[in-house]
Amino acid sequence: MSCDFLSLALPGVQELSPYVPGKPVEELAREFGLEPADIIKLASNENPLGPAPMALKAIQEALPELTRYPDGNGFALKQALSRRFGFDLPMITLGNGSNDILELLARAFLAPGTEVVFSQHAFAVYPIVTQAVGATAIEVPAREWGHDLEAMAAAITPATRLVFIANPNNPTGTWIERAEFEAFMAAVPERVLVVLDEAYTEYVNVADALNGFDFIGRYPNLIVSRTFSKAYGLAALRVGYAISDPQIADVLNRVRQPFNVNSLALAAAVASLEDTTYLAESRRANREGMAQLEQGFRELGLAWIASRGNFIAVDLGREAAPVYQGLLREGVIVRPIAGYGMPNHLRVSIGLPQENKRFLEALARVLQGE
Repeated sequence: MSCDFLSLALPGVQELSPYVPGKPVEELAREFGLEPADIIKLASNENPLGPAPMALKAIQEALPELTRYPDGNGFALKQALSRRFGFDLPMITLGNGSNDILELLARAFLAPGTEVVFSQHAFAVYPIVTQAVGATAIEVPAREWGHDLEAMAAAITPATRLVFIANPNNPTGTWIERAEFEAFMAAVPERVLVVLDEAYTEYVNVADALNGFDFIGRYPNLIVSRTFSKAYGLAALRVGYAISDPQIADVLNRVRQPFNVNSLALAAAVASLEDTTYLAESRRANREGMAQLEQGFRELGLAWIASRGNFIAVDLGREAAPVYQGLLREGVIVRPIAGYGMPNHLRVSIGLPQENKRFLEALARVLQGE
């Protein structure tokens, strides 16, 4: 009789379901007999522009050193981040994507008997990292699809160790204003760590928008995490970072793997910080693509959630799963988000103009054919 290895895992791990990423192009091509080149993927909030030229050049220059381990401290990238944003090196933690930062926080500060507060319809990784270490998740009902910070503050108990806040939030695209965040931080005990997840912040073009970096010095219990996967176009390389009080960064470095960010990612991230032209083009393409999709939804009579990310959640007014399947048959991959408690919505990443057009045309055909 074979061993039941699942029973050997930690209780929280036993109850987890594996994270389901967006369907790959190759898998859809095999499933429906489609040509990969004819498929468009608007499912994973990826940058549609392709990698930045400066990042590609940096990767090429780093290739001859592939036999060497990366710099375990990421000194060059930390220096570049320090120059760009003005924070001292001991305040910077590097991660294998910003998801790695979230897991490091869970491993360092959570245990059975502790609690984590986050919002309904928030990023799926928050409950995953919480449950994996045996902590208790406190999900606070959303307000108009976004974070209800007042209710989240009220949900904090003596057992609370972490609060996760995504701004803008994935998958809804909703955002938090500066004044409400300040009121929230003033209400949170200093012993509770607040993680402001700003994976999509580079797409926010509003002058007075909430910027977590503005609050780092004021609140020692604040951690701001960011990523190079979205606006900087380095999703495949997996590199993110956090800014925090040096004591928090020191704790994270005690559990961080020494070579958690590879050499190519480090080199590309350093170059990307200098490539302001690419970042501006990413923002422009996203802004224009968002307007294109909103106009298309308007013409189709569909509602959507206003978004400050590089994606938009459209309300089909019916169960979204059959429409999702219909779009797959059309060679268009988007993201169903029933797992986020939103069974009538599809999340659509902003693509290139021709990709957005193709999606809208396919969506119209699928809706008419139902």
